[in-house]
Amino acid sequence: MIAKLKGILDSHRDDGAVIDVGGVGYLIFGSSRTLGQLGDPGAAVSVHVDTHVREDHIHLYGFATENERRCFQVLQTVQGVGAKAALAILSALSPEEVMQSVAAQDKTMLTRADGVGPKLATRIVNELKDKAVGWSPGGSLVVGKSGAAATPVAGGPVEDAVSALVNLGYGRSDAYGAVVAASRTLGDGAALDRLISTSLRELAS
Repeated sequence: MIAKLKGILDSHRDDGAVIDVGGVGYLIFGSSRTLGQLGDPGAAVSVHVDTHVREDHIHLYGFATENERRCFQVLQTVQGVGAKAALAILSALSPEEVMQSVAAQDKTMLTRADGVGPKLATRIVNELKDKAVGWSPGGSLVVGKSGAAATPVAGGPVEDAVSALVNLGYGRSDAYGAVVAASRTLGDGAALDRLISTSLRELAS
């Protein structure tokens, strides 16, 4: 299995790029986010790779970061999400935004991606929430068994604070992200009023 490619960008394609590694051209498919970061032909490039082997083809999917590659893999664990849909999502949202939308149960954010309607967006947030998908304080994607999420557990003051911010007019994903940051700053057991005030400062910063 190919896990990483490092070489010279040979050319761009509509949905991919060719990377010359020691005289061999490897065609990779990628999100518009990754493809846009490769630069012009002749540039030195390095991409993380997810290799898909099928009976009739071998496809290489390239990513600018390991976090994006892992998010691509996690998205495909959802029924109805294949490689094409996962790349469309990662073209519209960063891995951190995908995970934040899942944690916040924000279906609207996911529908920014081409081909992702409300029904599929609902399935994504529901199925990934059950698998405890979150992100670490350093921004790395974390996937674990139930109860192993790196974000605060929904419910209680956390959920109440999110609801309060949404009622003030903030988007659910933005509100959740601010409350997560506030909860980490204040520690476990923070009172609701402190969570809300600290979250508002996060949103204003």
